[in-house]
Amino acid sequence: MPTINKHNRNKYCLITGATSGIGFELAKCFAADSYNLILVARNKQRLQEVTDLLKQTYTVEVTPVPKDLFRPAAARELYETTKEMGITVDVLVNDAGQGEWGPFVETSIERDIDIIQLNIISLLSLTKYYLEDMLQRNEGKILQVGSEAGTTPMPLLSVYAATKAFVLSFSAALSNELKDTGITLTVLLPGATDTDFFHKAHQEDTYVYRETALASPEEVAKDGYEALMKGENKIISGAKTKMHVFMNDLLGTKASTANARKQNEPSEKAGEPVTPGHAASRVERERINERTGGSDGDLP
Repeated sequence: MPTINKHNRNKYCLITGATSGIGFELAKCFAADSYNLILVARNKQRLQEVTDLLKQTYTVEVTPVPKDLFRPAAARELYETTKEMGITVDVLVNDAGQGEWGPFVETSIERDIDIIQLNIISLLSLTKYYLEDMLQRNEGKILQVGSEAGTTPMPLLSVYAATKAFVLSFSAALSNELKDTGITLTVLLPGATDTDFFHKAHQEDTYVYRETALASPEEVAKDGYEALMKGENKIISGAKTKMHVFMNDLLGTKASTANARKQNEPSEKAGEPVTPGHAASRVERERINERTGGSDGDLP
């Protein structure tokens, strides 16, 4: 039976993008430390599957709240839902995020705007709503899941990288604003990770996905969780990612952008079957294919 952390057993953590990848692994980290969970994702069926799994594994309360954070009104609706439930959100984890691979002039403008809505507007809105409450209590934690992509422009993944640059800058500014309060804000920077991100972004045939070693979602989540608990402002997950960020700073924009393009160009191994090694992400991919027969976006 899992050990109960009595300090956390009445606390609640809200996690967006909780059904696969890093978000799913973060949910396990919080549950293992006795936080009750509010899990947010688009698809009710998949969200319920994850809820049931976590309830069977951990002695915590798990509440699924289906919300489509691509919708402009969804962040406010989510906040109001938790208020109506009488839940105090002690920890906010903004994990939900997607990208779209391809030359900017060829990607759908609707998809580009959706990515900005999800990765920036919903993240900003949830941070605003829950931070206001945290400041009234002078207590709380926020984890923003950014990306190595936010440290340099990325041709063929331009909108995604730009949204993550926003997350990095926004988080650094808020960390400074909150330094004399009881609230901490941590931004997590993973590198390319073994999740369903590439499938949803049409990025499976790229060099970075086909020919490089991908980070483990479990390790990324562990790094983020530990940094959040320590009150650190930023954590770059993994030695390889740390090296990439260092080289981006050292080389400057022109050279680092050229390197990023090489990573995102098509691989010579393009077209060969490939599936995520991470179990929850693999299930997410299977659910998408069952419903759509393709790889465009999240579950409908």
